[in-house]
Amino acid sequence: MNTELETIQRILKILPGSTSLANNFFESDAEIINYNGNKLLFSIDEFSQEDFFRDDRPYNLGWNVASCTLSDIFASGGNPVFYGHSMSVPNEWDNKFIDSFSKGITDVLNQLSIGFIGGDFGTSNSWHYTGVAIGETSKPLTRKGAEPGHSIFMTGNVGAGNLEAAIKLNSENKILGKIIKNYRIQFPIRKRESELIRQYATACIDSSDGLLNALNTLAEINQVGFKITTIPFLGTAALACKLLRKPKTILFLGECGEYELVFTISKSKEEAFCEAIRKNHFEISKIGEITENGKKSVLIDGVEKSISDFTLKARDYKHISDYLNDLTDYVNILHNLS
Repeated sequence: MNTELETIQRILKILPGSTSLANNFFESDAEIINYNGNKLLFSIDEFSQEDFFRDDRPYNLGWNVASCTLSDIFASGGNPVFYGHSMSVPNEWDNKFIDSFSKGITDVLNQLSIGFIGGDFGTSNSWHYTGVAIGETSKPLTRKGAEPGHSIFMTGNVGAGNLEAAIKLNSENKILGKIIKNYRIQFPIRKRESELIRQYATACIDSSDGLLNALNTLAEINQVGFKITTIPFLGTAALACKLLRKPKTILFLGECGEYELVFTISKSKEEAFCEAIRKNHFEISKIGEITENGKKSVLIDGVEKSISDFTLKARDYKHISDYLNDLTDYVNILHNLS
């Protein structure tokens, strides 16, 4: 069976390309389109139970699928202008559930002053949601441009998505359920931060597939490496790891991301950027530095550990439990626990 990336590459070789596309595939979070002298941004994302979003509270689910759809537009330095979706719902979603789900989406769109332009609706055995966002920008921000010596920053904290998945996968854990079950995650809307970041950043990506995946993508596209020295873990996610007896580093490696913006800043602009962070009271942290190609490491308990050999991908596994076992083994080795 081909990996996900291999399958995508096979499909792209068959489909006809567009002369209006201003970027190469994979080089930006949203596709950049030349249109009547302007730059449009296009992004489409599918969500389902595979993403391990909890679906017992419809408002939160609606908010999360909408905010996560729009994250690619912000990571590409744009402003969203149109939003659409296709949704398939199971029969057990009654009118009250669907109304609350739609209200979550609506509150995200209202915060950004954008309207819904249409979509499609159907029913299925389980819920599926595909969000479509169109944005505009005068200066696109791509994943290319990171160079050795550039500093790495990110908005927010690490662990929200993996915490969401952990709570869902460990629903029978009484201790976890008692302490954390009622903790509700609403993924961020980073419009204001994006407006600042696009003025300074050399490259940007969102952490929809986890922080490490975001860093690996930047490293591959720019043929560089990275050294992560500080990880701003979400406190509740770190607590969940403690309750599950797993090192919190697993939040850094896991693939259920937090939809934060991960970006690089040149040394010449770093001081001015940090001053702008303070002035705007943004939750943005410096987490490391871009290094020479092939070097990938993370600082754990003050010791630099190489992660250049890390190749685990959840979608390469038939059973999620096998992936989690291998991921846990890798983390334990990093922490010298096995």
